[in-house]
Amino acid sequence: MPTKFYVTRLERLVNNMANLIKKILNQGLRKARVRAKVSGTSLRPRLSVSISNKHVSAQLIDDEAAKTLAASTTVGAKQTGTISEQAAFIGADIAKKAKKINISAVVFDRNGRKYAGRLSALADAARKEGLEF
Repeated sequence: MPTKFYVTRLERLVNNMANLIKKILNQGLRKARVRAKVSGTSLRPRLSVSISNKHVSAQLIDDEAAKTLAASTTVGAKQTGTISEQAAFIGADIAKKAKKINISAVVFDRNGRKYAGRLSALADAARKEGLEF
């Protein structure tokens, strides 16, 4: 027979899982809402940003041709510092890669995230390098 301590712990675990599922579902809904309005072309590709707890990555995507034109990530890079500093590095790097392939304007896809903190640092660094969005 389960003890009261065990039941309380199990209830807390179930409650935490329910909150996590709700959080993931809401982010998926926000992502779908943004993607319904944002689409990239060869002249103005979509700058898609993905941020995890450890890494930051950005891609320039032509949705008409379903091709990735340029990509930059911290995975495997020797970049150190906070995630915000790494995001700024990736923003500057993706802007330099965009200039190499003659792209000056992009459509920003925030992937359902709030435009704050790490995402803002990446966008500001990309703008400083001359990318327009």
